[in-house]
Amino acid sequence: MSTKTNVRIVRSNKITGADVITLNILAYAFCSIIALLCLVPFVMVVSGSLSSEKAIVENGFSILPQDFSTEAYKTVFKDPIVVIRAYATTIILTVVGTGLGLVLQTMTAYVLTRKTFTWRRYFSFFFYFTMLFSGGLVPTFVLYTNTLKLSNTYFALLLPLIFSVYNLLVMKSYIQGIPESLIDAAKIDGCGEFRTLFQIVMPLVKPALATVGLFIALAYWNDWNHAMLYIKDSKMYPLQYFLYQQVNNIEGYKKLIASNMVSSEVISAVSLPTQTLKLALTVVVTGPIVLAFPLIQRYFVQGITIGAVKG
Repeated sequence: MSTKTNVRIVRSNKITGADVITLNILAYAFCSIIALLCLVPFVMVVSGSLSSEKAIVENGFSILPQDFSTEAYKTVFKDPIVVIRAYATTIILTVVGTGLGLVLQTMTAYVLTRKTFTWRRYFSFFFYFTMLFSGGLVPTFVLYTNTLKLSNTYFALLLPLIFSVYNLLVMKSYIQGIPESLIDAAKIDGCGEFRTLFQIVMPLVKPALATVGLFIALAYWNDWNHAMLYIKDSKMYPLQYFLYQQVNNIEGYKKLIASNMVSSEVISAVSLPTQTLKLALTVVVTGPIVLAFPLIQRYFVQGITIGAVKG
C-alpha cells in the first residue's frame, strides 16, 4: 500500500510539458516587461532630441516626437570637422587603451595566479590596498603635470584609465578556474610563460576578456574629467568633454541673454536649444556603445556570472 502511495506522489509531482510551457511564457513575459522598462527611457531621449525646444518646455517629454525638429542636431554638428576630430580622439583612445589595458591586466592576473611566484600574496595585497586608499586628486595632478610632464598630451588621457584593480580581480578570478594540468602540459611541451599566456590562457578566458574590455572601453568613452584637468588645446578634446563644453557654453549664453548683458540685436537673432541639445548629445555619445554592446553581450554575461561566483 505504501509503495503505491509513493508512486502516486511521484507521478503527481512530475513536471509536465504544459507546466514547462507556462513557465517559459511567464519568464519571457517578465523579461519583456523589464526590457521594455529599460528601453522606454532611451526612446524618450531619442524622441525628445527630435522635438522642438518649445514643445519640450510646454509639454514635457513623450514617446513620440513633438513638433518634429532637427535643430538640436544642427547645433551639435554646426562645425562637423570639430565633432569628427573629437570622435576620432575618443575612438583612438578607446581602442588603444582597451587593447593595452587587457594585455596588462591579463598578464598581471596570470602572474598573481601562479603558485610558483613567491611574492604573489604581497603583490595581491598591494593592488587591493590601492582600492581602499588613494593619493587623492591634488597629488595625482602634481604627479601628471609636474613630475611626468604629461600636461596637454594624449598620455594624460590614456594612462589614468589603463589599469583598474577591480578589472584585475575579475580577470584573476577567471584565470584561477583554468585547470593547472593545462598549464603544466604546455610547459612540458616546451612553452614559455608568454606563449602559455597568449596561446593557452587567453583563448580560454574570452568571456572575461569581453567583460573587462567592455568596462575599460566604457571608462575611456565616458571620460571627460581628465581632459578638463590636463588638456588645454581644444583640438585634443575627446568627445565627452567637447560636448560637455558645448552645453556649458549655451547655458552661459542663455544666462547672458536672461540678464540683458547682450544687445537686443543678438537677443533677437539667437535661438538656442537647451533641453533638446542635451538629449541630442546623449544620443550622439551613447549611440556607438549601444550598437557595439549586442556584439559582445553573450561573452559579457558569461564573464560577469562566472567571475562573480569565484573567489
